[in-house]
Amino acid sequence: MRVMLRAQLDTEKSTEALQQGRLAKIMMELMDQLQPEAAYFGPSDGNRSCTFVFDMQDSWRLPGIAEPLLSGLGARIEIQPVMNAEDMQKGLAAIQR
Repeated sequence: MRVMLRAQLDTEKSTEALQQGRLAKIMMELMDQLQPEAAYFGPSDGNRSCTFVFDMQDSWRLPGIAEPLLSGLGARIEIQPVMNAEDMQKGLAAIQR
């Protein structure tokens, strides 16, 4: 299932991680694990943030995805199912039958 993960990083914890070289390592390991179809980084509500769109095959993967962001960067995380335009068209066609 395609999902979108949004994380707002705690400024103090992420600054410490940046200075220690852990921020880039955590992000690269997450990118390697998720193999996202899209990844975006930038400010959100005055915090560093990241957004990933990826295929999550099994829900048991969630703790391994979330924990480095939570414990390593003090992140607030939101994960939700999402669709692209093609998926939405299929879904709408299915309910119009």
